[in-house]
Amino acid sequence: MRLRRFLLTACLAALPALATAPAAQAQGTIRIGMTAADIPLTNGQPDQGFEGNRFTGIPLFDSLTMWDLSSADRPSTVIPGLATEWRVDPNDRTRWIFTLRRGVRFHDGSEFNADAVVWNVRKVLDREAPHFDPRQVGVTATRMPTLRRAEKIDDYTVALFTSEPDSLLPINLTNLFMASPAQWDRHRAASPNAEAAWGAFAREPSGTGPFRVTRFVPRERLEMARFDGYWGEKARAERIVLLPIPEANARTAALLSNQVDWIEAPSPDAIPQLRSRGMTITSNAQPHVWPWQPCFAENSPLRDVRVRRAINLAIDREGLRTLLGGMMAVPVGTVPRGHPWFGNPSFNIRTDKAEARRLLAEAGYTPQRPLTLRVQISASGSGQMQPLSMNEFLQQDLKEVGVNVEFDVIEWNALFTNWRNGCQHASARGAHATNVSFAAMDPFFAMVRFWDSKMAPPVSNNWGHFNDPRFDAMIAEARNAFDPAERDAALARLHAAGVDEALFIWIAHDVAPRAMSPRIRGYVQPQSWFVDLRLPYIQ
Repeated sequence: MRLRRFLLTACLAALPALATAPAAQAQGTIRIGMTAADIPLTNGQPDQGFEGNRFTGIPLFDSLTMWDLSSADRPSTVIPGLATEWRVDPNDRTRWIFTLRRGVRFHDGSEFNADAVVWNVRKVLDREAPHFDPRQVGVTATRMPTLRRAEKIDDYTVALFTSEPDSLLPINLTNLFMASPAQWDRHRAASPNAEAAWGAFAREPSGTGPFRVTRFVPRERLEMARFDGYWGEKARAERIVLLPIPEANARTAALLSNQVDWIEAPSPDAIPQLRSRGMTITSNAQPHVWPWQPCFAENSPLRDVRVRRAINLAIDREGLRTLLGGMMAVPVGTVPRGHPWFGNPSFNIRTDKAEARRLLAEAGYTPQRPLTLRVQISASGSGQMQPLSMNEFLQQDLKEVGVNVEFDVIEWNALFTNWRNGCQHASARGAHATNVSFAAMDPFFAMVRFWDSKMAPPVSNNWGHFNDPRFDAMIAEARNAFDPAERDAALARLHAAGVDEALFIWIAHDVAPRAMSPRIRGYVQPQSWFVDLRLPYIQ
């Protein structure tokens, strides 16, 4: 306890930028301490993982399809956003028709319509477009790799075309945020080139979301005000202030000293103190996986399924949960038992160190020839939970079965970028696995982008260059299943095969702990990576 108090005092002294934060005396200002080290991009397509979508994507910009974040009691599902309905063309299953919402305005007052949709698709897919932005491509195209182009049918109807039949497209489109073409054109007229125009746009962004930017200081703060012209339910809070605080003890110190009202991912050992000071601790099940993703290159020991199974069996997940103060769920795959996609795998993920040692010996690893793994990790980041303490636990735990683990610790956004480069790229620096947490709320994010050979870098997140025709065929079957029951059955077969091949080292499911001032009211913690910032307010 004395050590924790010392650390919190030291963190308070190290927060000069936060010390000047407004005291939030006015009703309705919520100050949030993020895990990111910088403000996520505000040009329309956020970086910083899904923390970017959570705090700058969804609040500032809308997408054609959106997640229902209104309930804590049921999984989030896709609902209409800037599109009110959509359907696949029965004569051409690579063509989708979207009907757009009428009467929507961007923050700058310009109209949202089919031209705006076509413009936003071109910004990330059409290299010949005058407003093409390479910086936005990596955080967008990898999340919807079959999307090829958009075509205006009339002012409020648009066709989207895919490279192959893809029943998952409406889900993927939750990641394509709509920025204002008119606002960008104004910045382009005053800028020497398109890159500079996007930089100016990021400082003064314009979307259709429930909040608009009023102040932006890179690496320090982003201030957003309620957009009273929003087409949907208006936000209850007057302002949201985002503050990047990547270190967990610093976030705790900021909350305890009333410099923020809400922190992401509080340190587990600080939760009793936070509760004793009257703070609210929230958590909920969410579709999240905290894994080690293996490299399948020729020289990687994780290419051997026996080794992958052994590592899965060697981990004491209950011990890890104790370390985290109970703030995790124990995985048995990417989705839990009882989920429509779980299937019937024959490999049972559990703790069985004796079987782990047997499999390692069978693969040729003994006390005289121990296995050494190199894992690339981050010190913080969106969905990364407590990456340093968790990975140190795994390092000690795996020593019990004769596995030596070395870590390459890099900044979160760099790790996230490397994830799209692949394990054979120089940025991997010889890593046999990468520790990037991911969302499992839809089939593409949960499985397809990792296990489809066509998703190898730079297309998407098949970091390990996994390539198996059986999996490609199962994925094609799921993509072509436009009936939900048929698609679920195909995905269950895919997931079961992935578990049997131990295509991940499944370590934890996050439960998204947050700590908040008791003055915050109306907050809903959905079963999702995201939250609806329209709902909370300060009492």
